[in-house]
Parts: sequence; C-alpha cells; structure tokens
Amino acid sequence: MNPYKYNKQVWKIVLLFFAAMIGIASLLYTNYLVKNLSTSERTKAEVWAMSTRSIMTMPDVDDDFISFIYAVRDSLSLPAIITDSKGNIIFWRGLDSTKTNIKEEEHNEGVVYDPDYFQKQLHIMKGMHPPIMLDLDTGESWFVYYKDSSALQQLRIFPYIQLSLIAIFLTIAYTVFNSIKKSEQNLVWVGMAKEAAHQLGTPISSLMGWIELIRLKYDAENDDVVNEMERDVERLEIVADRFSKIGSTPSLSNHNVYRVVNDFINYFKIRTSDKIAFFLEGDKHVEAMLNVPLFDWIIENLLKNAVNAIGTEGTIKVLITENIAKEEIFIDISDTGKGIPRSNFETIFQPGFTTRKRGWGLGLSLTMRMVSYHKGQIFVKESEIGKGTTFRIILKSNLKYEPTQV
Repeated sequence: MNPYKYNKQVWKIVLLFFAAMIGIASLLYTNYLVKNLSTSERTKAEVWAMSTRSIMTMPDVDDDFISFIYAVRDSLSLPAIITDSKGNIIFWRGLDSTKTNIKEEEHNEGVVYDPDYFQKQLHIMKGMHPPIMLDLDTGESWFVYYKDSSALQQLRIFPYIQLSLIAIFLTIAYTVFNSIKKSEQNLVWVGMAKEAAHQLGTPISSLMGWIELIRLKYDAENDDVVNEMERDVERLEIVADRFSKIGSTPSLSNHNVYRVVNDFINYFKIRTSDKIAFFLEGDKHVEAMLNVPLFDWIIENLLKNAVNAIGTEGTIKVLITENIAKEEIFIDISDTGKGIPRSNFETIFQPGFTTRKRGWGLGLSLTMRMVSYHKGQIFVKESEIGKGTTFRIILKSNLKYEPTQV
C-alpha cells in the first residue's frame, strides 16, 4: 500500500465528511426556519385577505372599527393580489408602483395600469403558494395569491451560498495545507540529501586512499579488479555530488544525449546479470541542456526499475529520437518485464509507492523531480502485464533554460 496515497485519501475523506455534516446541518436548520417563516407569512396573508374583504364588503361598520381593519390590512408587507372566481384582479398590494401606476402624459388620461406586469406577477404567485380562498356572503369566492417576503427568499438560497463558501474555504484550506506539506517535505528532502552527501564524503576519500595503497603495495597499477573498484568509488563520489546539489541551482550545459546515455549504460550493464541484454539505438547527434550527474541519476533509476521488473532474463532497449518540429528529444526506455497496470500509470511517480517488499518508493518520484530540473517530462508511454513497459522522457533540444532550484 502506498502510505502517501493512503494518507492523502484519509485527509480527503475527513474533509469531505465534515463538509457534508456542515452542509446537511445547515440545510436542515435552514429548512426548519423557512418552514416556520413560511407558515407565519401565510397567516399574515390570510389576515390581510380577511381584513381587505371586511373593508370592501362592510361599508357601514363603525369608523373606529374600520380604522382598526385598515391598520391590520396595512401591516402586511407581502406582495399580494386578490382575484375573483373568473381571475379578474380586484385588489393588490406591495407591487412595483411604477408598473401599477403609470401616467400617460401625452393623452393626459390619468392613471392606467400595466396588465402584462399584473399577469406576470400573478403567474409567479400562483407558482409559489396555493391560493387562500375567501367565501363572500353573495356566494362568490375570492382568491388571494401572495409572494414570499424578500427575507424568506434570501433565506431559501442562503444554505446554497453557505455551502459554496464552505466548499471554497475547504478548497483553499486543502490547497494551503498541501502546499505547506510539500514545502516541509522539500525541506526534509534537502536536509537529508545534504547530510547524506556530507556523511559520504569521509569514507569515499578513505576508499580512494586505500585503493592507491593497494596499487602501490601489490604493484596493481593496471589490475582490472582494482580499476573497477576505483570506478565504483568514483561513482560514489558522483552520487554524493548529486545529493549535495539538492536545494541548489543545477548547472546545465549542452551535451550529446546519445553519448551521455551510452557512457552510463556501459558502466551499468557490467554490474548486472549477463542474461539481461542492453540495446541503445536512435539519433546519435541530438543535443540537449543537461546536468550529467543528475541526468545519469534519471537513467540509473529507470534502468534499475527495468532490471527489477525483468528479474532473471530479458531485454532493455533505449531509443533516442528527435521531434524536429517541436524541438523535442524523446528517450524511450523499454523492458521485457512484468509490466504495470494502467491504473498505476500516474501513481507510480508518487512518493512512497512501491510494489517491492523492501522498496522505499522514492526512485520514480526522484526521477520525475530530476526530469523537471531539466524542464522535461516523464510518463509511462505504454505497458502490458507480462510483456513489459516503456517509459518516455521528453527533453527540449538546444534551448537555453532558466535556472531552477534542485
């Protein structure tokens, strides 16, 4: 199991869980408030309707009582319309006065009304609530339609605004947290790498001294074994130099890509099984801006992965081609190993991902990092279970690069 991916998934699930709980609680409570407020507004609309009926159907009532009825009626702030049984508008309140009170100055015909506006508002009200029916003494019926107050309308959409803000907040929080985590990881990488380079310095110097003593004591100036030992110690020096460059700005210079890859393969293949064949093909003249120790690290990690995937016997092929139109160099490293499931094409580059029991899962993560220092890309071009895998590195050819911190 990839602990990096597992921890990331756990954090996502936790954040989503809390977001869902907040969202559900907000929706439930807001729905409760909306329901109560809606009931209250309907009661107000019913009181207004009855008071309006009293005013219009009981003209001989005492003036004080009429004043009271008017006060009750005018206390309603909801937009409302009363129609008869045929749908004719009898009375209204709370509508736009510029639409219900239009004066035609050209013909000086006084006050006229905008029927389209009334019908539109009536249609909206019918869609919001069932009408309040008022039975008259004449046997006729009036129907009262009303709209929600602006406060209730805002309250209905408030939870969605709130959920949107919560989602934005969680996104920002997760992004910031992830950025801080990556920054801390980078600091740990840099510290560990430089400390490793420092610790390797002393034993490497001692080994170089011991090799020279062996040559002098046993007259082994041209001994093949001693020469290979020296090459391995020099390789250790290169490894220490790689780690010392972490956190600093790498120096990139123009190199022949084929030659650099060929030199490393020649070093690497004699340290692996004779049953694994290496082939290097392609354009021998393409050039790119490289930091050779770091680029060797890229090739080394990919070749080691290929050897581990193959096991005992197989083939590793490196093909170098150039896309002249896009000024790109393709380096394809193919093996005849066990292959990679398509679902892991992206995951294998994450820190901690490994299929080996004793692996740390850092090789391909470091490889991607090194490729990015060269302003390039790396990905799984193709893979088939039981048949092998091809990794592709894309580099820019003959371009000047801005320096980037390792």
